[in-house]
Amino acid sequence: MTEIKPLTPELLKASKKGRDWDLDMDYMVDVLNQLLTTPSPSGMTDAVVNLVCGLFDDLGIEYELTRRGAIRATLPGVSKAPDRAIVAHLDTLGAMVKNLKNNGRCEVVPIGHWSARFAEGARVTIHSELGQHHGTILPLKASGHTYNKEIDTQPSSWENLEIRVDRRIHSKQDLIDHSINIGDTVVVHANPVFSDDGFVCSRHLDDKAGVAALLTAAKAIVEGKFRLPLECHILLTISEEVGVGASHVLHGDVAEMVSIDNGTIAPGQNTCEYGATVAMQDMSGPFDWHLTRKLLTLAKAFQIEHSRDVFKYYRSDAAAALEAGNDIRTALVCFACDASHGWERTNIESLEAVANLMVAYMRSPLLFERDEMALGPKEDFPVAVHTTETEDAYGDD
Repeated sequence: MTEIKPLTPELLKASKKGRDWDLDMDYMVDVLNQLLTTPSPSGMTDAVVNLVCGLFDDLGIEYELTRRGAIRATLPGVSKAPDRAIVAHLDTLGAMVKNLKNNGRCEVVPIGHWSARFAEGARVTIHSELGQHHGTILPLKASGHTYNKEIDTQPSSWENLEIRVDRRIHSKQDLIDHSINIGDTVVVHANPVFSDDGFVCSRHLDDKAGVAALLTAAKAIVEGKFRLPLECHILLTISEEVGVGASHVLHGDVAEMVSIDNGTIAPGQNTCEYGATVAMQDMSGPFDWHLTRKLLTLAKAFQIEHSRDVFKYYRSDAAAALEAGNDIRTALVCFACDASHGWERTNIESLEAVANLMVAYMRSPLLFERDEMALGPKEDFPVAVHTTETEDAYGDD
């Protein structure tokens, strides 16, 4: 019987004594604030890519970019192949100018999948080729003084919204004269608020909070001078919100990949609000049995607050990687996120738990020796997972 060995002797010793690494939480908060205040809707991510490249330069971590700007950074390990990857996404939700209206306002459509209900009242910036223009997304009937109860009965839909531009604009020609065009990208302001008791309220925590946690984990690895058993790639994608995700930044040597994204706080969900959540399945199907149990084992060994959850209406970078034909083991680790794709809220303790789990994971060995080969014999292939012996091997709770 093949057993999963999620802890090296060094890690096992550390787990008994307590974590032998430190997270720079001031760094995490600062990076998160920088990310949230750097606009990056899908399709307009160059600024945030340059920001993160600078952060990697500061840490002395080598990286390379795809043509469009997805980042693949590398933490060296004893073994270069196979290797592992941890992925989070830099792109966020946004909007786009659909039409120029005769009343001088702009029809708008979403970038990514989010409800028009959360767009109402959003402060935005229209990015045109020749400049930027601030404005507000409003329903067509925005004043109770004019429309009375009709403001409550009008539908909540993107067709029922328009952008009021903060310029002296009152006609379609005025919009054209200000170089506002169909297809201009609309940035939705994040407006982050950091509270004294650890809560962060902002738009676009999905997935900039995950990126901040991952960069903090990487900083702990570098400053702790830990010798990783496997080379670990930090993948930061730029089109997850429109379904592409990690399909374009992987290479064939990656045997296992963990995605970091938001876990929803809502009735019927089991997401850990102040810890890390290991997802067992999302709408694309179950995550790898062995890799998810390994993460649960690591969380338990290092006393990292955690839970498990299943998401019915959700997909992540991992789904795009598998759909692109990559034969890799995938898992999803989530930070807590209330009101996802709206006015989101998380807690720094949840991000800390995710970062700690990623440090432990990066320092753990490959799941199976057989995973060194894309194709191989039956030897070292895991036994059936439903047996009692296998459950004992995982040390799972």
